[in-house]
Amino acid sequence: MPELPEVETMRRGVACVAGSLIDRVEFPRIKARPIGVSPSRERFRRRAIGKRIIDVGRIGKRVVLTLDDESSIILEPRMTGLVLLADPPTAEHLRLRMSLSAGRKRRELMFWDRRGLGSAHLLSPAQLVALREEKLGPDALAISVEQLRERLGKSRREIKVALLDQAVVAGVGNLYASELLHVARVHPRRRCYLLSKTQWERIHAAMLKVLEEAIRYEGSTLSDGTYRNALNKAGGYQNEHRVYDKADAACPTCQSPITRIVQAQRSTFFCPNCQRKSR
Repeated sequence: MPELPEVETMRRGVACVAGSLIDRVEFPRIKARPIGVSPSRERFRRRAIGKRIIDVGRIGKRVVLTLDDESSIILEPRMTGLVLLADPPTAEHLRLRMSLSAGRKRRELMFWDRRGLGSAHLLSPAQLVALREEKLGPDALAISVEQLRERLGKSRREIKVALLDQAVVAGVGNLYASELLHVARVHPRRRCYLLSKTQWERIHAAMLKVLEEAIRYEGSTLSDGTYRNALNKAGGYQNEHRVYDKADAACPTCQSPITRIVQAQRSTFFCPNCQRKSR
């Protein structure tokens, strides 16, 4: 589930490890499905130990630890992954533990993933450039309205589905796509090429508004309780959701019942009155 607000919250929560030396790298042996790791666990360990973390950044839905040899550790949470400084929710799903030191201070940075869909990669500078250029579009908080319209304006895809394409715009997932389209008053089934310039402007403004709001609340912890911040605490934005997972509840704008549909095998929530397809 973690989308841009949750991953940005994780990044901010572990930003304090910048300047730390990596003393030890462990991949605990567990019975659960393994996460993707590259290079091999032994090569990953050899290449990381002794390096210093000089920056903690984010690319789309990934946390990026930049090392002093210009390589990068990329932690991708996917559906249930967490980047933590505190004890993880369960010991049996801890995937990666790095022991760090900065002077006399010692701490641990951990990657936890209940379902094992996430990944940890140690990339060279060239590999990081390839990831940015070949797989990811501009960040959702940095893309301009002109770029967004240029990338999607001729597409025949439905706008909700198109916003999930990380190669077009990086960071928006299923939850926040529903939320931002409600704020923009755009029907999720509206085809991209049929959207007006004004609608694109509303979508872009709503995307920034919703994502920035969610970051201030430290992300959304849904009913399964999986997402937690770096200190293993719940986010708060779930209490501010307008339409997501609120089928049949009253729209906060007009009080009409919220509708649930399925697009690309994902649930979409919207208000058929505020988000009329004919607009």
